[in-house]
Amino acid sequence: MANSLRNIWAITVKELRSYFVSPVAWVMMGLFAAIFGLFYVAHLSAFVAQSMQSQFGGAAPNLNVNQHLIRGVLANASVIVLFLLPMVTMRTYAEEKRSGTVELLLTSPLTDFEIIMGKFLGAVCLYAALIAVTFVHIGLLFHYGQPDWRPLVAGYLGLLLQGAGFIACGLFFSSTTKNQMAAGAATFVVLLVFWIVSWFSDSVGPTLSAILNNLSITQHFDDFAKGVIDTKHLIFYLSFITFWLFLTVKSLDTERWRG
Repeated sequence: MANSLRNIWAITVKELRSYFVSPVAWVMMGLFAAIFGLFYVAHLSAFVAQSMQSQFGGAAPNLNVNQHLIRGVLANASVIVLFLLPMVTMRTYAEEKRSGTVELLLTSPLTDFEIIMGKFLGAVCLYAALIAVTFVHIGLLFHYGQPDWRPLVAGYLGLLLQGAGFIACGLFFSSTTKNQMAAGAATFVVLLVFWIVSWFSDSVGPTLSAILNNLSITQHFDDFAKGVIDTKHLIFYLSFITFWLFLTVKSLDTERWRG
């Protein structure tokens, strides 16, 4: 067990190093920070305008910074993640297949589980670094205001779980092709389907409507953004991650059998 954990950690470190010695991590962090900053400023400006309206006797109600600012910012952050993470995961296996190093990886004394978990955790650590960039913006809110930290923790937990699910999905599609762009595009399309599936729930029967809502990534994230940690949402995201990692294991098994 200890040896397996060391192998996973070694691959995780290798993956992280490969991200940060290339422009990938820095470009992603720059893009994420810039786009998140734009959403943050837009929501903050709207929040300040509504607060001023309320202060000077307007019709606006008393505003809660968690509900009227942070919730919207985190929801927009999940949209950014939908577009950026497929670009992170598309190279994980596709690049190794293209360069021919995947044969060395598969013939090494590492198990498929160790390889997959190492690559998965490496990408999750990079994603966590992207999220950490936003702490600067949230820190300003704590400096100048009094937001409740508990809904904020729930929101970030939901954002982390959602991104981990996106990464697991991306690993699978990257393991099926040598073409990075094809892997990224397939990941984005599949995630987009899970993103919009609840839009069709009103046009179908109650049973199918419930199924579509339960498959929706956004429906499960909404409660986290509100500060609610529900067991069913945790189970959904953990199952979503496990499902795509399982498919990745099967994909690697096929690759090893062909080799």
